[in-house]
Amino acid sequence: MFNVLKRHAKTAVLSTLVASSTLFFMSEGEAKELKTQPTSYKTITEVEDWGAAITKVMIDIGKPIPKDSVTTDTFDVHVSRSDSRLVTPFLEEGYRHVTKAYVSDKNGNPVVKTGKYVVLEMQIGPEISLGSAINYDWAGSGYNDWNENSYTITQKKAIETPAGTISGLVVDTFNGGVRELVDDFSTGEATYDDITLTYADYSPAKDKGKNPLIIWLHGAGEGGTDPTIAISGNKAVNFASDEIQTYFDGAYVLAPQTPTFWMDGFTGFGDGTSKYQDALMSLIKEYVAKNKDIDPDRIYIGGDSNGGYMTMLMIRDYTDYFAAAFPTCEALNDTLITNEDIDTMKKLPIWFIHAKTDDVVPANQFVVPTYNRLIEAGAEDVHLSLFDNVIDTSGLYKKEDGTPYEYHGHWSWIYVYNNDVEKTIDGKTITLMEWLSSKSK
Repeated sequence: MFNVLKRHAKTAVLSTLVASSTLFFMSEGEAKELKTQPTSYKTITEVEDWGAAITKVMIDIGKPIPKDSVTTDTFDVHVSRSDSRLVTPFLEEGYRHVTKAYVSDKNGNPVVKTGKYVVLEMQIGPEISLGSAINYDWAGSGYNDWNENSYTITQKKAIETPAGTISGLVVDTFNGGVRELVDDFSTGEATYDDITLTYADYSPAKDKGKNPLIIWLHGAGEGGTDPTIAISGNKAVNFASDEIQTYFDGAYVLAPQTPTFWMDGFTGFGDGTSKYQDALMSLIKEYVAKNKDIDPDRIYIGGDSNGGYMTMLMIRDYTDYFAAAFPTCEALNDTLITNEDIDTMKKLPIWFIHAKTDDVVPANQFVVPTYNRLIEAGAEDVHLSLFDNVIDTSGLYKKEDGTPYEYHGHWSWIYVYNNDVEKTIDGKTITLMEWLSSKSK
């Protein structure tokens, strides 16, 4: 009898263990697949030497996940680019190469333990068009503009969390984006004599002192009515970076935009006049009057190509208004500059930047003879940085032979934005921004 009871007791214990184990494994099975709320993504855009690029996407997972739960293989990132200005809007599509992946907080910063967001950094480069946030409409308007980028982010590998597993995510809902530095600018417009100019502007932190003003005039590809393009078509936005701002202890930045081209003259294109000149001067004066802490003795003007042309007109006709100028690949033909113009401009500190390989605005037809005439006329603070070519100075991009990547020779503005322009003056090596910040009327 005792053995019978013992067998029954043993059977009961085993049954209980089996039942418990079954419940345990069912719970584990139920917890294995973790449901998340509807997911979405944001884009992060940065302006590089060649223009604006989408460098990261940030996914809202909706559930906390451990910091080491994702790798570069966790998601595929597909993008389709289009430009609504075009007759055929579609540009291209393909997969972006993910170079780094990490769990982040809502601001995109890597977390210490857990977070609800995943940041995917992607490969960019001057010839990787899939990453571009803008498109140049060379066959139509002749302007850059922001293009549409539709991303589909597909999960390839499961994300393990203490609460369960997340898998099978397909994220294609766009939830806005961040444009680094660009978002630090405001925009506006001003009208003078029936001509309206748009502009982007940056204001430094308020202090008790006066702040200088940097005016930058864009090139031909950045015309239109969206002034964020005037600072993003190439890296003009960098005037608001900490690196540049430090030289000036905080500077205002004003980037006016023409609806067409600065070189639209009264008798022809690039004829030594501009139908926008009076409106531009009116905008500048109005902006200075509105911002009382701008130092009127430290107003600097520069511009590239079309904007370099306009810079030359402004310092020719309003020489005494500016403290210094830095025309870059300027497009005012030397034959349009009179000896009287040279005598006027020689009084102003000017630093020209150009490249020998510029075949759009050949140096020997534009900047070189003008610079030589200024020196011969007795200019005491006029300089020329004539680069052999335009190369990548970041060290990130190289040609197949290992030498630095080479940009088109017209792109000498890259050296300006990165403050890679320097010269020995009075026995001291000085950069463009150091020189500029030292000038006062």
